[in-house]
Amino acid sequence: MTDAPAPAGFDLLMAFQPIVDMASGRIFAYEALVRGAKGESAESILATVTPERRAEFDHACRMAAIRQACAAGISRTMARLSINFMPDVVKDPIADSEETIRVADECGIAPERLMFEFSDLDRLDPVHLQEIVGAYHKLGFHTAFDDFGGDEQGQGLAMLSRFKPHALKLAPQLVRGLSSSWARRLIVENVVRLAGGLGVAVIAEGVENGTDYSKLRSLGVKYAQGYFLARPEIGRLPQIGNRQAA
Repeated sequence: MTDAPAPAGFDLLMAFQPIVDMASGRIFAYEALVRGAKGESAESILATVTPERRAEFDHACRMAAIRQACAAGISRTMARLSINFMPDVVKDPIADSEETIRVADECGIAPERLMFEFSDLDRLDPVHLQEIVGAYHKLGFHTAFDDFGGDEQGQGLAMLSRFKPHALKLAPQLVRGLSSSWARRLIVENVVRLAGGLGVAVIAEGVENGTDYSKLRSLGVKYAQGYFLARPEIGRLPQIGNRQAA
């Protein structure tokens, strides 16, 4: 992948990676991952976005994710579309979502099939976070807390009980090498237990081998995402092989 450009009119591509139900082997959702027009990485694109254009960029990413997922055929599946966004640029979560809902409706995607991922939870104003989560749930959107269990596990658990998203995504650094780390297994087991009590689904992100996949499944994690299942593909909805017995 090359590095650099994108801004100007935000000529963006989306790569899609499946999130898989480990019990059934079915695809639960596809996460939309931003890329530049020439395949530039998300990190290199974000580095070029100036503070005053963050809201514009966030809107462009949403529209690109929905339209390109539609073009790839997501409306012919039962999968959700998971979209990363910038909560800090959302001023009015209801009004700001009008075009999102309109474009999704044109593509035949109900609001309930859109899942918005919140990241950098420790940097978000709790009052504003509560406003967005509440509004999104009222609109029918699903919500997920991304990179959960990384550096700020205690704070993450407190936020989980307070805001109750539909799902949380275990941080890749917690998932990779899980099978050989007693401490990480204990953390995941604890998160699964607490999340289950709150009715929050757990997604393991960064699953790269069958050993960790099997261990996550044995610990009660419901969904998995990572190279072991499928790599992201630009403009396509990747399928997966049969991993249930892995």
